[in-house]
Amino acid sequence: MQSNCPRHEHLSRRSLLKGCVATTAGGTLMNWGGLFHSLALADDVQKKQKHCILLWMNGGASQFETFDMKVGRPVGGPARPISTNVAGTQICEWMPTIAKHMDKLCVIRSMRTSQVDHPQGIHLMHTAYSEAANIRFPEIGAVVARYLGREDSALPNFIKIGSNGESGSGFLGPKYQPFGLGHDGQLPPFARSPIKPDVESRRNDLRMFLEDIHATRHKAETARMHVEAYASARRLQSALGTFKIDEQWTKYESQYGDSFFGRNCLLARQLVEAGVPFVEVGHSGYDTHTDNFTGHKGLLAPMEFAWAGLMTDLADRGLLDQTLIVWMGEIGRTPQINNRAGRDHYVRAWSTALAGCGVKGGLIHGETDRDGHDVTSGKVTEGDFFATIYEALGIAPNTEHFAGSRPVPIAPFGSNVVKELLA
Repeated sequence: MQSNCPRHEHLSRRSLLKGCVATTAGGTLMNWGGLFHSLALADDVQKKQKHCILLWMNGGASQFETFDMKVGRPVGGPARPISTNVAGTQICEWMPTIAKHMDKLCVIRSMRTSQVDHPQGIHLMHTAYSEAANIRFPEIGAVVARYLGREDSALPNFIKIGSNGESGSGFLGPKYQPFGLGHDGQLPPFARSPIKPDVESRRNDLRMFLEDIHATRHKAETARMHVEAYASARRLQSALGTFKIDEQWTKYESQYGDSFFGRNCLLARQLVEAGVPFVEVGHSGYDTHTDNFTGHKGLLAPMEFAWAGLMTDLADRGLLDQTLIVWMGEIGRTPQINNRAGRDHYVRAWSTALAGCGVKGGLIHGETDRDGHDVTSGKVTEGDFFATIYEALGIAPNTEHFAGSRPVPIAPFGSNVVKELLA
């Protein structure tokens, strides 16, 4: 089937770049004209593109066994502190590799959030909003995809690897839905077309012919979404090799550690290097109502090794300054140790961490009281946390969308950027 568009009307890549360039706010700057004497400026724009990798500790890692130890107190537990490469800062002995990289981290010990159970907490710490009956809030990954992604990208702009729970793209629409990989980092079966390329191409030509006829008769939003979904799936076929890391793994296994989480962190690095703006990597098992100490000792070892490897790898490639790494779960753990040697859910005072992308390294923000019951200084709410993340990524936190007639900012009204965290 022949195209009805004459050859002289086709835009080359060079011509398109001369006409527009995507901004970090997701808009388009037109008519750059003479600024594009070559592709050099376009390449420079791509190098400055910001990315985010969310390391999601599903179930809620304990602040007492990570970054806010209470040694010698009844709530302290058996783990001992160790010194880090930041003078005067100690963390849990079960994270010896991260201790050598504390100069890259900004730890927030003073989180106070509003949802104490898992489903509600997962939604809250992915969207900055509590669940509502009449509105579907988008995840942070969908917001980042909306403002930092490229619509013509062969790769999805929002990818989740082994993550639990999904709020999705909400009122931003299906274009920004996450593309999910399993806990083993493998592509879902539907990602690969089973049809031979020449047959698929003919089928697509026929489908587009019918889509065009339908669109002239029915101005339905769902029809446009259908076309966009097919176009994205077809573009993905040319980029499936980006999800393969077996050859790289032989070189980087010792840096990331021999674990699924380590492999998935390497894959996340490969994806952001290929231009994906947001990747989430999940690590599960932190809901330690029983055997909290045994559980955390086993979980933290592969997690912290891979986390450190990811920061080092990004820094070595000159990508850490453009990539924000967010470490968090949905809740913290109780100061009290229950009768099963476990810690339960707690949100009045808990810890998260940031690295890269203009975040101050070697910083401990906020404090809790001597038993970790409450925040004593530097309180950070979920809204403040998300506002700070968006600010670091170059997205204005007060950016609003409309859900119906209701204005909804990407960080809730009243949220404040924690400027002390940013360079």
